Amino acid sequence: MRPDGGPSPSNSNGFTSVSNGASSSLQKPPLPNSPAGKQSQAEYQDATMSNGSSPLSPTYRGHDREEVTRILIQSLYELGYHQAASTLTAESKYELESPGVAAFRTAILGGDWNEAERILLSSFCPDGDAGELDGVTGKQLAKRDGLVLASGANENEMLFCIRQQKFLELLDRRDLTTALVVLRQELTPLNHDITQLHALSSIPELISISLSLILTLCPGSISPSVMIPDHRLAVLLDQVKQTQINNCLYHNTAVSPSLYSDHLCDKSGFPLRTAFELSHHTNEVWYLEFSHDGTKLATTSRDCTVLIYDSTTFEIIHRLTEHSEPVAYATWSPDDTKLITCSQDFKAKLWDVPSGTCLLTIEHHHAPITSASWAPDGESFVTGSLDSQSQLCHWSVPHKSLLYTWPGQYRVRDCAITPDGKRLIAISLQKRIYVYNFITREEEYSVLLKLDLTCLSVSADSRFMLVNMSENEVQLLDIETAEVARRFLGQKQGNFLIRSAFGGAAENFVVSGSEDAKIYIWHKENSRLVESLEGHVSGCVNAVAWNPTDPGMFASAGDDRKVRV
Repeated sequence: MRPDGGPSPSNSNGFTSVSNGASSSLQKPPLPNSPAGKQSQAEYQDATMSNGSSPLSPTYRGHDREEVTRILIQSLYELGYHQAASTLTAESKYELESPGVAAFRTAILGGDWNEAERILLSSFCPDGDAGELDGVTGKQLAKRDGLVLASGANENEMLFCIRQQKFLELLDRRDLTTALVVLRQELTPLNHDITQLHALSSIPELISISLSLILTLCPGSISPSVMIPDHRLAVLLDQVKQTQINNCLYHNTAVSPSLYSDHLCDKSGFPLRTAFELSHHTNEVWYLEFSHDGTKLATTSRDCTVLIYDSTTFEIIHRLTEHSEPVAYATWSPDDTKLITCSQDFKAKLWDVPSGTCLLTIEHHHAPITSASWAPDGESFVTGSLDSQSQLCHWSVPHKSLLYTWPGQYRVRDCAITPDGKRLIAISLQKRIYVYNFITREEEYSVLLKLDLTCLSVSADSRFMLVNMSENEVQLLDIETAEVARRFLGQKQGNFLIRSAFGGAAENFVVSGSEDAKIYIWHKENSRLVESLEGHVSGCVNAVAWNPTDPGMFASAGDDRKVRV
């Protein structure tokens, strides 16, 4: 598809942890020659605990023995094996928490705020009064009655956290007089975020859960050597799995890898062959998008029509023919009951999907409408246009009326509301990205890039945006900072408008069309090119869309008038 405004041609690691649901009682470790344990007898005896005749090594396979043991103790408690945890504590002589941390936790959970503050304040002392160093390991030991604080721990912040809970509990007991004293005399002098406190006090459910919130916040201020962060073993295992997924070129499943073996997928399960070829359009196919539930596919074309397919049989459900000029874009409502189409006839149309009837025609813009994006609640949407007087407009679905027009006098090539509903992002023909707060409608920032921008996609977690550049490059940008996180190279793009997208299980991949009639797929985390597929007979591949519920299916739209699935 040639960019709007150009000469007319002659013709968004994640993985999902999954349990197998099995449970069993504690079992003895496998014998050396059993299937699950294939160590030699010498190795097996080496790995078992010493009977005390010789001192144990301070390390375990290169890891600090104390750290490993204490993490195991924590995990045993979390798994519900309390007796095993107590036995390991007694045998190893390692405590899960120091006496100071245990006393601090008891004071917090018991509502003994004076004792909690005393322990905390005694921890902020000159270096000379800090805990002693272990003569063997050189580690700082917890003081008998205090805490070992992390580097950069903030006394006022920790005090505010404790006094905030004290204040909230007084509110919960309806002791408003004492609560007001705490607010004025104990909280306000700390010069912390009082607005946060007002917000918390207006939500009754948070009062009961904020006790655990204190202990959740404290690990960032208390040294992990004396207070291990919650679920530490699970976090480490998640990191191991995610690293393996990131290094697995063809990983395309939401099933969590097993811990029993190193993870590696082969390419046999990856979508690499054409299952369907759809030839119902009579001119270039410019855009396509699967419904959120994956059951339908909408395609738009230079032939001025929009087709809606059943994504199982790929039979046509509806043929939408009310536009008088080429249709550049279409997007599904969050519940998939409505569809917006955007055309070069200066109109956008809102369709009822079950019936295929037009509910609303927007004739507000005075230039081609290039894009649209739904708010997460489905009650409103935004249209983007080449009309510099009304380039971004916010519309109400129930009232079928204009809510707001963003100022700026630039021409929009693409726009997107982030899935969390917090931001509206637009790219312009003037090579600039605009980021707005969608709630307040204020501009947060804009950034000028060196190359022409042709499309915009936002990741499902609302953290990243994918932008196609006019010179053979796709960039992944951090929405918060506008910094480039990844670059994806290889596809050919110079004269035409090509749309890339996130895809696959957990959005592990980035996929884009190309002017050389190919489809390019990259691994999102390591930027490696996974495959370049011979997508279409000739011409440009204008857009690619991945089925959000079936990681084994994506579709492409080409200048050869074909849709390939």
